[in-house]
Amino acid sequence: QVRLVESGGGWVQPGGSLRLSCAASGRTFTIYAMGWFRQAPGKEREFVAAIRWNGANTSYSDSVKGRFTISRDYAKNTVLLQMNSLKPGDTAVYSCAAGRRFSDSALDMNYWGGGTLVTVSS
Repeated sequence: QVRLVESGGGWVQPGGSLRLSCAASGRTFTIYAMGWFRQAPGKEREFVAAIRWNGANTSYSDSVKGRFTISRDYAKNTVLLQMNSLKPGDTAVYSCAAGRRFSDSALDMNYWGGGTLVTVSS
């Protein structure tokens, strides 16, 4: 089993920044890739960003490309999501996930964190 715990959510004004963290523990050697997904109220869950566990590749949704950066902290078994130039439309519960494929599909993720709320408003 792999346990994922997110942190770093909160409230920020439009144009501001937040950094989310996802700490992985347990059988992390089974992880091939990790991703961030988000779900806004009344909307379906959508892909945000993904990274291979070795950090070799990253992928972003068009809606966050150029504003968000996904990276790994190898020493802490943590995946980070730096979010800049935040917009009200970025308001959602953000969840990290781990799986055995480098993918933008939630169906390829085997483990999920509990999520952290990000609110962007003035």
